Amino acid sequence: MLKINENIIIEDWELTENFVRSSGPGGQNVNKVSTAVELRFEALRSPNIPDQVKFRLKKIAGRRWTNEGAIIIQVEDTRYQTRNREIARKRLKDLILKATIVQKKRIATRPTAGSQRRRIKDKKQRSEVKQGRKTIRKESDLDF
Repeated sequence: MLKINENIIIEDWELTENFVRSSGPGGQNVNKVSTAVELRFEALRSPNIPDQVKFRLKKIAGRRWTNEGAIIIQVEDTRYQTRNREIARKRLKDLILKATIVQKKRIATRPTAGSQRRRIKDKKQRSEVKQGRKTIRKESDLDF
């Protein structure tokens, strides 16, 4: 059982852990010990998570969300299986907690008159600086 907050508790049947060999350097230990964990959470089928949270969770999870509606979290940070399990569960908990927060709607605002005047003034100054860098050619230098 994984407690997310007061309202959301994930049961053990919703989580599946699969232990695999880690990739990368690590000597002989990497080749013989399955320390990396692959945590699978059946989010879409979970009765304890409200539909709105599931919707936001799908957005936040990104490519970790499968077509079947599960979230897969892979951890191979440490050499210890138990520590990798703890990290995977913590990442899942953080992901779900982030999905419980409702984002505020952004209210579109217009720039103030003062800020528009300052922007135009800065553009004119910059234009003058660039105009001053041009080489001035005399009429006698021009060939017609």
